[in-house]
Amino acid sequence: MANIIPLERIQQKIYIFHGKMTMLDRDLAELYGVTTGNLNKAVKRNIKRFPADFMFQLTRKEHNSLIFQIGISKKGRGGTRKLPYVFTEHGVLMLSSVLNSERAVQVNIQVMRVFTKIKEFLYTNKELRSNIEQMRKSYNRQFQIVFKALDEIKKGLKPKRKKTRKIGF
Repeated sequence: MANIIPLERIQQKIYIFHGKMTMLDRDLAELYGVTTGNLNKAVKRNIKRFPADFMFQLTRKEHNSLIFQIGISKKGRGGTRKLPYVFTEHGVLMLSSVLNSERAVQVNIQVMRVFTKIKEFLYTNKELRSNIEQMRKSYNRQFQIVFKALDEIKKGLKPKRKKTRKIGF
């Protein structure tokens, strides 16, 4: 089946909170084609399926940081009335059992693919960084030998100064 939503659009809606990849309730509601209120109502009806490592509410500080990062304008004087909920990868997966629509199933499949691609990229990146660090250490040892040899050569090329006596006081 063709992608309902471009994967790049989903990827742009993933944020890191508490060291985990997460998605905001309002972004998920938009992807699923439901209101944020209805998404949260469905979750609250099935709250036992969403422990703290699946879903949590942002603190005011985290929310303000998010507003700063993505430039969400505040509506009215007070901004949002309620702090948003965020769903981890497992929470998003659990949403498919709560939202029983064909669109929800298809969107969840796409979101899971994006999470998987990001994890693969991070793993590959970590491996590459490790390889570069190993090469750097190896080359540092080799270059230390070269620099030591160059220092010895410099010492040999410098004319030796004759010790002179100071004249005067």
